[in-house]
Amino acid sequence: MVRVLLVDDDPLVRSGLRLMLAGAPDLEVVAEAADGAGVGPLVARHSPDVVLMDIRMPGVDGLDATEALRARPDPPEVLVLTTFDTDAHLLRALRAGAAGFVVKDTPPQEIVAAVRKVAAGDPVLSPTVTQRLIDQVSGSDGNRRTRTERAREQLSRLGDREREVAVAVGAGRSNAEIAAQLHLSVPTVKTHVSRTLAKLELDNRVQIALLVHEAGEGPGH
Repeated sequence: MVRVLLVDDDPLVRSGLRLMLAGAPDLEVVAEAADGAGVGPLVARHSPDVVLMDIRMPGVDGLDATEALRARPDPPEVLVLTTFDTDAHLLRALRAGAAGFVVKDTPPQEIVAAVRKVAAGDPVLSPTVTQRLIDQVSGSDGNRRTRTERAREQLSRLGDREREVAVAVGAGRSNAEIAAQLHLSVPTVKTHVSRTLAKLELDNRVQIALLVHEAGEGPGH
């Protein structure tokens, strides 16, 4: 059973999400919070597997709450709820360790599937929104050169095969797709991903993908 904590300041949204998730026999909503301030105590009390987190909330918002959660030992996965106008906030949430995001008007069955995916350790990246984030990473902000240099230095710590796997993760490929592309077994790919996360001190595949694009090695570079 996947245990879920709902965090949204709108009680109607929380009610809708609860009803939606209640229809899945393998998901259980264990608690709700109206803002990020209540997340820490609820996580300690209920030990959820996944936190479904809104970004924009009064008081402690979803960004600060995500950063605080991911700093805890053995944290739950965070799946961010968003709208299309929050790209900068999304980027910060993903860098903080969120496992992915879903848009609030996503069909119910897809939100259920997204919760299952992040609980299983797989990222949830909508291709449309992901491309916008990648465009932002590749944009001309004042820190672009510094970020690029730092990202390339981090990737240089990887072995050749680990780097190939990281670039494939940045292209959005699954473990099975990477295995077929690089003529490896799926367990070997998982091992390379795990080693990459440990070497680079990252939380999940989303952060690998962002790092690859910051280094200028993703698709389209």
